[in-house]
Amino acid sequence: MSRLDLALERIQRWDERVCARSNRWLHVPALLALFRAVSRLGDGLFWYALMLALLLASPLASAAPVLHMTLVGVACTLAYKLLKRGTSRPRPFQSLAQIAAGTAPLDAFSFPSGHTLHAVAFTLVALAYWPWLAPLLVPFTLLTAASRVALGLHYPSDVLAGAALGAAIAWASLALA
Repeated sequence: MSRLDLALERIQRWDERVCARSNRWLHVPALLALFRAVSRLGDGLFWYALMLALLLASPLASAAPVLHMTLVGVACTLAYKLLKRGTSRPRPFQSLAQIAAGTAPLDAFSFPSGHTLHAVAFTLVALAYWPWLAPLLVPFTLLTAASRVALGLHYPSDVLAGAALGAAIAWASLALA
């Protein structure tokens, strides 16, 4: 077996262990409700509401940053869709008997986590313009990432890949801005 095969096997075992442990959190009703709510808000509602609130609070000052966030969202969606189609990785609850789905997925495949990808990208762009939003956005983004694993919808490596891709897209967009 090659070193790459061994490394991938270790990652897969780690993914499965962390996923199984995190999925046990769903036995706590308050955590299940929290993760479901955060996941639902992470479908886009939280980010659309944030952009609308920023526009309403200061239309002239926030128009360009909100447009920036919108364009980053489009780039993230394109990257996410290309990767999902290319990898076709089954979700943990589909592959592992001990994992229960805490909510219905938005699509069929696991890699990468689109919720995490968008959350990281939107957070980084928003904080470049409004650093005072950090106490709201950073915890929400971390909860979004955790919810995806706990709900049995993603492996930790899906979340890490989504975060890395979201950060790369955000940083590239900020460098171009």
